[in-house]
Amino acid sequence: SFHLVRKVAEGGMATVYEAEQLGPSGFAKRIALKVIHPDLAQRREFLQLFIDEAKLSANLMHGNIVQIYQLGEVNEQYFIAMEYIQGPTLRSVIDRHNELGRPIAATFVASLGSRMCRALDFAHNSVGPDGRRLAVVHRDVSPGNVMITWDGHIKLGDFGIAKARTSIDPASEQHVRMGKKRYMSPEQVLGTVVDARSDVFSLGVVLYELLALSPLFHEDNTALSVEEVVLRPLPDLRSRITDLDPELDEILTLSLQRNPADRATAAQLGTLLDEWIGTQSDRTG
Repeated sequence: SFHLVRKVAEGGMATVYEAEQLGPSGFAKRIALKVIHPDLAQRREFLQLFIDEAKLSANLMHGNIVQIYQLGEVNEQYFIAMEYIQGPTLRSVIDRHNELGRPIAATFVASLGSRMCRALDFAHNSVGPDGRRLAVVHRDVSPGNVMITWDGHIKLGDFGIAKARTSIDPASEQHVRMGKKRYMSPEQVLGTVVDARSDVFSLGVVLYELLALSPLFHEDNTALSVEEVVLRPLPDLRSRITDLDPELDEILTLSLQRNPADRATAAQLGTLLDEWIGTQSDRTG
């Protein structure tokens, strides 16, 4: 059984609670419970997304991915029991640094990016019980879906609109553009086929925002975001980010290529970020 402690967050699809999982002899484990909104649970396509998230994430066992424990249902209320993360989202970190007027250190951003790359590389290359690659694409890499624990671990969560080769989703085309438009890749904004390289572009957008403390893209309207993300030239990053190291600029630019074929993979991007961090410690050491 579960004991709800407090509401942690509420989104368009579900509410997340801090809870205790209770067992015999006083056993108690702190977890997070994600409960799908009852009205959405009545709509088969949204319920299927929720179920897909649980099935997909349950087998993504990685230190930089929020762990899923169980999918459950009580009186037609569906919930996912998952790892409880004590710490802020990247959205909170960005907002707080803006309040204070203090930039986030570039080496910290690169280190965070490297760990995000590890999470994405693991998800992108995960295999099913039959040994075949699942070809998982997260589709919603954004500051609200990345958390930092108080002891410094980076956790990617919310695979709520992720897609795998095995996903059963009769209305998949309706969900192509789900996610936050200002973090979408050009191919996702256009509603064309997306693969793992789409997540790399979204991560580049997130890393840019951490360094600039302002979004790379601003439009939420679909037509305007097509112009901004797909058609208009990308802004010069070094003109917007104070003291951006030229090598880090090159790495970011590699993740933000409009053509997916020109982008680094998550593994390649992570390696480049790690190598850059090494050069910084050499200079400061």
